[in-house]
Amino acid sequence: MYRFKLWAGLSLGILLTLAANPAKALPGQTTDKVIAWINANPTLRPGAGDGLLVRRSNTAAQRFNFEASVLPPGRITFPKDKGEIRTERLHLFDMINGVTSDRLKESLRVIYGLDIYQDFERARVAYTYPSAETVDQARRQRLPLLEARQGELRLGDRYAYWMEVVPTRNGKAFNGQVTVFLKEDFNKLQTELLGR
Repeated sequence: MYRFKLWAGLSLGILLTLAANPAKALPGQTTDKVIAWINANPTLRPGAGDGLLVRRSNTAAQRFNFEASVLPPGRITFPKDKGEIRTERLHLFDMINGVTSDRLKESLRVIYGLDIYQDFERARVAYTYPSAETVDQARRQRLPLLEARQGELRLGDRYAYWMEVVPTRNGKAFNGQVTVFLKEDFNKLQTELLGR
């Protein structure tokens, strides 16, 4: 009985420690630290040689990608520091179950832990799209993808976040992404999204 109580206490302590610890590798850290974190993350489970990009698929209809990059989000610009991660992006494609914003948020929580999830939840929503003008323009110009994209840009205490889903005409989304990035790149991305 004593061994069971000791084991149960240790197990509970380990679980609480794991749940309370924030992610170990985030934008702003070195590429080496982020690669080590990706390799040790049980949710990402990278294959041999995956490095900063993890690709998994159950079938052709279900895929998951996780990518850490030295580039800021949005249009490509030269990195300030080739050894520092600026952006981490997870992308889901699921034609069987679909992709919702709630599913993307849960993926963020599972990969990064409660600390980053709470920063995301508390983050100020600075921009959402599409606007009514964008929808009207997309319809006139027959650009259904521009009309369909639904996204938001958030600014948290620790990081900035970009979440986007792309629903089909029937309203079900099969594609979605969440990007965690450095706050200093927020204005750049917001300007680019406003200019779409």
